[in-house]
Amino acid sequence: MGRRRQRGRNVQGILLFDKPLGDSSNKALQKVKQLYYANKAGHTGSLDPLATGLLPICFGGATKVSAFLLDADKRYWVRVKLGETTTTADSEGELLERRAVESVTAERVAAALEQFLGEIEQIPPMYSALKHQGERLYKLAREGVEVVREPRRVTIHGIRLLSCELPELELEVHCSKGTYIRTLAEDIGEALGCGAHVVGLRRTQVGPFSGENMVDLATLQALAGQEDGREALDALLLPADTALVGWPEVHLNSDSTFYLCQGQPVIVPKAPTEGRVRIYDDKENFIGVGEILDDGRVAPKRMI
Repeated sequence: MGRRRQRGRNVQGILLFDKPLGDSSNKALQKVKQLYYANKAGHTGSLDPLATGLLPICFGGATKVSAFLLDADKRYWVRVKLGETTTTADSEGELLERRAVESVTAERVAAALEQFLGEIEQIPPMYSALKHQGERLYKLAREGVEVVREPRRVTIHGIRLLSCELPELELEVHCSKGTYIRTLAEDIGEALGCGAHVVGLRRTQVGPFSGENMVDLATLQALAGQEDGREALDALLLPADTALVGWPEVHLNSDSTFYLCQGQPVIVPKAPTEGRVRIYDDKENFIGVGEILDDGRVAPKRMI
């Protein structure tokens, strides 16, 4: 029996992709994966089709650090329209209600935003990818079914008013994982007494990655069409350990590398005393994520 034909390339690294308007995160991922002709790829946290911006895409072994980007803080630019609420809390939904916005001022908006700083509770929207008894909430919502959702605690690290030209606001939001910007916009509208929904949303930061070096689909397509297309595409990829630049490093000797790769905790001189670490082998290659045990040894957590 012959060997099974390989379907793609063994691509390694992280692409800072600028997700286009209208695509789901998975659809965007599949387009990029096809351009790279990659065997393995995954994204690091869904963006609504309405949203654009930073969607880090991990290839190959870098998919093993994607969970840590899912847990990372995010930053968004958002345009909010006051005076109207919709079924989906964004401009794709059906209009539910109109209310007057004449009494709203920039001063009132600034005061309202203060209420949302720090740890807050959010009720996840029905139009979300959360599951209820095995079904996605957005599927139930499209069938006209609404279920009780438990509130979730999230943290708003910062929220800045960029402009106030009624009936629209522009905001910059720095938040923890799991924050629903559509829900935040709705809640701000209610705090102002007029309702609101999102009309524009762009993610500008995920963990250590900012949007300055994002690459859009048109650029990828142009590069893929060149004679040296694959090399040009691969040159855009960042090493997997760039996702963890804020973590302390641990460097192993050859013996420690061997035992750690066998799944055994090892003693490393001058290692941190707690928390997670980036691990490098005796040849300075990044080989995975470790965790400091209570006795000070470094244990493998997620190896690449």
